[in-house]
Order: sequence, then C-alpha cells, then structure tokens
Amino acid sequence: MPSFTPRRQSLLFASTPPASPSNGKAYAFQIPTIALLTATMLFPSIVNAQTKKSAEKGGNAERFQITARASEIDPRVKAYPEINFLIDDAKGKPADQQQAMFNPNVPARGQLVIWLMGHNSRLFDRLGDYGLHAIRVHYANKWFSICCQQKPVPASCRGDLRLEAATGEDFSDEVDLAKPDGMAERAFQFVRWLAKKNSPGNWEQFLNADGTDLNWDKVIVAGSSHGSTTASRFAKHQRVARVVALCGPRDQYQSWQSLPSATPANRYFVFSHVLDGGWVDDHYCRSWEMLGLNEFGPIVNVDEVSPPYKNTRRLITDFDVNGDARRAHSSVQPGGSAYKDPKTGEFKHEAVWRYLFTHPVDEVGTPSPRDPDCLHDQKQ
Repeated sequence: MPSFTPRRQSLLFASTPPASPSNGKAYAFQIPTIALLTATMLFPSIVNAQTKKSAEKGGNAERFQITARASEIDPRVKAYPEINFLIDDAKGKPADQQQAMFNPNVPARGQLVIWLMGHNSRLFDRLGDYGLHAIRVHYANKWFSICCQQKPVPASCRGDLRLEAATGEDFSDEVDLAKPDGMAERAFQFVRWLAKKNSPGNWEQFLNADGTDLNWDKVIVAGSSHGSTTASRFAKHQRVARVVALCGPRDQYQSWQSLPSATPANRYFVFSHVLDGGWVDDHYCRSWEMLGLNEFGPIVNVDEVSPPYKNTRRLITDFDVNGDARRAHSSVQPGGSAYKDPKTGEFKHEAVWRYLFTHPVDEVGTPSPRDPDCLHDQKQ
C-alpha cells in the first residue's frame, strides 16, 4: 500500500471547466416541444425488462431490471440542443433512456436511490443486493462547459443552475428549463409509470399520499463527479433520506455548500481517492466542511480502518492507481478503475459501498475541527 498522498501535491486535474464559448453570452433556452408518440402506443418498443442473478455469493435471487425512454413515459419532455440535452443523438439513437432495478429476493429497505450519472449496472446490482430500489434518470447534466463561464464566476451561478436542472424550476438566468425536464419530475414520472404498469417492486410506495410527487423522505439521491455535486445541491433544497457523493461534491468558487440545508447534514456521505484532482486541489475538503460533515467524524482512510469507519461521513482511499488522476476520479464506484484483489479480481471496497448507502444516519462519529491545511477561501 502506498503512503498517504497529501493534497495539492500536483495539478493532476484541471480545476476549472473548459473555456466559455467565444461569444461570451449567457444562455436562456426555450425550444418548441418535440412531437412524440404516446407511451401507450409504444409499450413494446420502449420497455426492455429482464431478470439477472444476484451478485451475492451463493445467492439465487433474481433482479428486476427495466429500461424506458423518458420522452415516451412523459410526452411533455423537450430537447435543449444548446446544452446538449437531447432526446435522440446525432445518429438518431435514443439519448433519453432511463433504468430501474430492484432485487425481489432481498428484504426491502423501503428506500429509492436516484442515480445522477451514467448508468452503472455494477452499482445497481449492489444496490439491489442491499435491498434498495434504484432508478437512473435522464436530466440536463451536460451544461458544465457551456454555462457559468464568467471569470470570476458568480458565487451562486453553478449552484443555481444545478438546482434548476434538478427541479425544472426557475433558479438560474443561464438556462430556461421546463419542469418536465428537471431531474425531480423525470424521477416522479418514471416511478409513477412503473407503479401504473404494476411492475414488480411495489413502486407506488415511493409516491406521496395523493400520488402527486415522490415521497422524498424515502429517497436517496446519489451520483459521482458532476452527479454527486448536483445531488448535494438538490438535497440542500429538498429534504431526502440520504445523499451519497462519490468523487465530489466539487463546485469550487461557489457558496451554495454553506447554505441552510433541508436535508440534515448527518445524512451526507462522501468518498474520494486522494489522487483525484478535486482532492488534490482542496475542492472536496472545502465542500465537505462547508456542508458541515466534520461534525460527524474525521476523514477516514478506508484502506486502513475497518467498518464502520468511526461512523464518519468522510471517506477516502489511497490505493495505487499508478499516479493516474483520471483513474483515481472514477475509482470510487464499481467498475474497471476500482480497487480489486489482484488474485481474485474481487472489488476491495465492497464494504465501503454498502456503508455509504446503508449505514444508519443517526450513528455518527466524534466531531473534528476544521482542517487548517484545507484551502477554504478559493478565488479565481
């Protein structure tokens, strides 16, 4: 095991997004609704349901999995080409597919994970094995290199844009998204559609009493990188059961992390590699302390401490990634970059992922002081 890698040892990742468009203009979009066929006419084409054996050793459980297009679940949805938020890609292939999964042979926890990044089937397999339901929704998440490019960027610009992308409500002057195109409405419509289809899994349990919205008290919002930051921003606005932020949240130069939070701070769980550029440049440590996570335990290296990791909310790893910052960034979720046993090929962070998604939120660690080595006052 290599020694602990300090922050700021090198600029392994670019700490700012790519340059702004040459015209330097802000963006506000109002695109006409794309004509869509109704979902009832296209059920055979929009659903791809299957079962898959459980990943747990010795298990014979099967998972229910389904894929459906957001535009055929809800014909109100629109494309916003200016921020690359599409219904069909340049080759005419569906760009708005969404996934849902649960494991019917594992005791259910009665919680729904909304994943805010590209579909990760390995992660979803594990969520099912934990007794969680999970969906991935298609929402506006490709604006980062287009919007909020001013230098210096206003302190609330990216946070406001994230909140508009998550809610579909008017929080930002940079975009003009309609509610059906926000993450929250996409998730609600997907769950309601699953419930109406009588899909296995009792999806109606995640709707509120009158069926007009999700029951957010049963929802875990989670993501990696860009998705982890939006999940955290949304949880400031909407009380949820838990937040899981892998390689994030980031948003350097922004102030939203210190806003009052609708979601109690002890419900945020984070995990990063120490060679990730967001760690090296102090973006993560800054955000974690602005969220107040140091009140629930120290930063714990999961490669040196056993579960339950001192009941902390802030987890790191320093396993050998051959100095590759990009691999480090994607290494904290199940996948090709993750830490594996060289002999068996088994993932070494299985206990970490289970902890992040299932550790009781009321079990917390001992408060820690702010890190004097973390650069809190970051300016452009």
